[in-house]
Amino acid sequence: MIRAFYSLLMWLAQPFLRRKLARRGQAEPGYLEAIEERFGNYADPAEPGMLWLHAVSLGETRAAAVLLDALRKREPGLRVLLTHGTATGRAEGQRLMRPGDAQSWLPWDTPGAVRDFLDHFRPRIGVLMETEVWPNLVAQCKARGVPLVLANARLSDKSLQQALALSPLSMPAYAALAAVWAQTPADARRLRQTGAEVSGVFGNLKFDATPDVAQLAQGRSWRATGGRPVVMFASSREGEEATLLAAIRARGDVAAVQWLVVPRHPQRFDEVAALVQAHGFSLSRRSTWGEAPQAADVWLGDSLGEMALYYGLSDVALLGGSFAPLGGQNLIEAAACGCPVVMGPHTFNFADAADLAAQAGAAFRVGDEAAAVEVALGLAAAGAQHDAATAATQAFAVAHRGAVQHTADAVLALAGPVAKR
Repeated sequence: MIRAFYSLLMWLAQPFLRRKLARRGQAEPGYLEAIEERFGNYADPAEPGMLWLHAVSLGETRAAAVLLDALRKREPGLRVLLTHGTATGRAEGQRLMRPGDAQSWLPWDTPGAVRDFLDHFRPRIGVLMETEVWPNLVAQCKARGVPLVLANARLSDKSLQQALALSPLSMPAYAALAAVWAQTPADARRLRQTGAEVSGVFGNLKFDATPDVAQLAQGRSWRATGGRPVVMFASSREGEEATLLAAIRARGDVAAVQWLVVPRHPQRFDEVAALVQAHGFSLSRRSTWGEAPQAADVWLGDSLGEMALYYGLSDVALLGGSFAPLGGQNLIEAAACGCPVVMGPHTFNFADAADLAAQAGAAFRVGDEAAAVEVALGLAAAGAQHDAATAATQAFAVAHRGAVQHTADAVLALAGPVAKR
């Protein structure tokens, strides 16, 4: 009964979703691509039997890339269906496509759209990355005998409370999953409270990602020839940049280091550029660089897919999303690139990774951005302390690898043999 009411609400919300996509598409044209796929309408035919991976956004798609590489090694010729929910996730996913693969938006969770999606693609298994559990999608997969699993699964305390508040709807959905493989024991404990059957604690796939070697080398080369240490604000979120710029201005020595700001969302690049200049700082954008960065008070990382370059270029990174109550971005990529992190008080989205990094000496927690500026400047200027933090960061990244092997084996064991074409 509760799912029928939910389905009615989702059906009634479709016109609002279309308007939302139109608005988002003004800033990010990717949201205007293939809109009808979100409602179960497809332009191209699809062959049945693909392995379906759902990665809602950019971070999940990067984790999916690690898993996909391991799956292809085990099963050459694997055909994959990639689905997404955001434009950045879909753009990143395009890099993973091979002949015979398909890509689509995940359907809006109405019974009709989900039915048409499953009728069209007929996947052999569905792998949801990290957090995406939709009641109608799970129910229809179970009814059709399509194993649907939650891989690299995480659940924060905040998300757990939301799930429990909607337990008549959420608990049957979690319980109907064919398998759940958690990142940490704490995630497993929270997921079990939702009714999920946790089959294993495999770790975080993102530790198994290898940074782009060429980008990392280019960034380190630029850092070696630069005149000042570089402090990056990595994946900054709305409201955080203004506070950082005010803290830098209040300190009065902007030239002590080279500041680099890399916003989390590409539609905000121009907004952040204007903000930097409004605070009286000179600006150089990555999109204008040629053979080397151009001199300015603040560099703006206004490109996609180059985080390894930015981390290689930086001596220290401030963790975006952790200085406002947004839950923080993931610090694992920074660790893989050997870049120590200064993080704020709000890391509930990745609480376990943040706590482990702090314990290992790979990350430093502070109360606000003014304190972050002080710690970052001190760390960047202290050779021995910086070297120790860098070594700790690299050791932390290496120590937590291995999730991809367990996850790939478990996926293929549930997927069963490939159907003959």
